[in-house]
Amino acid sequence: MKSFITNPEGIENKSMLIIEEELGNKLKTFNSAEGAVVKRIIHTTADFEYADLLALSPGALEVAKNAIKAEGQVIVTDTNMIAAGINKALLVDFGGRVECLVAEEETRTAALEAGLTRSMVNIRRAVKKYPGAIYVIGNAPTALYELLRLVEENKANPVLVVGVPVGFVEARESKEELLKSAVPHIAIRGRKGGSTVAVAIINALLKLAAGPVE
Repeated sequence: MKSFITNPEGIENKSMLIIEEELGNKLKTFNSAEGAVVKRIIHTTADFEYADLLALSPGALEVAKNAIKAEGQVIVTDTNMIAAGINKALLVDFGGRVECLVAEEETRTAALEAGLTRSMVNIRRAVKKYPGAIYVIGNAPTALYELLRLVEENKANPVLVVGVPVGFVEARESKEELLKSAVPHIAIRGRKGGSTVAVAIINALLKLAAGPVE
């Protein structure tokens, strides 16, 4: 049988070298922090198109790092999958925590009564508790639309929005609205994205906040 790498760190290091090699000169169009985010997304998806789809508002990564380093920073997600995938060890080191209210009975009941998606109600409830949180939306365009509506109404003031919902219905359009907004943001243009991409971005930000890019 062919020999292969079994050490997790070794596998990741080799993967990153392959990514850097295949990105080639494209990687030079990003600064070190941006490159770290791009590589983490590609490492997660094996999809090099993300290097062209990633969109960041000016200063978004610096805003993100400062927010993560702030004691008690809350990260609100639209799915429990994202919440589960975030590197809790690093987040806890900064005194932060993750919140997702989408599966709570109060969210379910309110969504049924109002004829809304649970993702929308999750955002409404979260904004009341954490108006200035980092919001991470990887699944539901309705959640992103709702958050942007609340921002327009001055009911929410997120320190950062990671908007990467995936799909065919309003995913692209909701992200275009985010790109037009003044809210600090990280987004993926088009239909692509999803919970795994959202997790990759947040974990890249956590590593950036923990130390210099190698």
